[in-house]
Amino acid sequence: MHTDTTPTDPQSTVRITLLLKHHAGLVLDDVQSRLKASNWWFDFPPPGVKIVSWEVVMGFAQICILEVPAHRLAEVNVELERRAWGVFKVEVHPSYDFVPVRERIKQRVLAGGQ
Repeated sequence: MHTDTTPTDPQSTVRITLLLKHHAGLVLDDVQSRLKASNWWFDFPPPGVKIVSWEVVMGFAQICILEVPAHRLAEVNVELERRAWGVFKVEVHPSYDFVPVRERIKQRVLAGGQ
């Protein structure tokens, strides 16, 4: 028996970090041409998915952090398959904002804790 475990709460979000690494052998013109052909610049991410940040780490990858309504995670995956495959090697990692956690730890350490 298959049970759908996709969260359906419209308020629930997940943060994912994408590592988008160009395929070896593709020059910039190839990359741009393929991204244009897949309508990447207009259709990714899907509407309603927030781009938290998008950085280029030269010589490594583009690092894109998205905040995704949890019930739409599969849709983001499908759009990556449609638009990024063949251009990027895609890695997807769940992530979270560590800044508030760091600040709590810092305050705890200042107060004598660990």
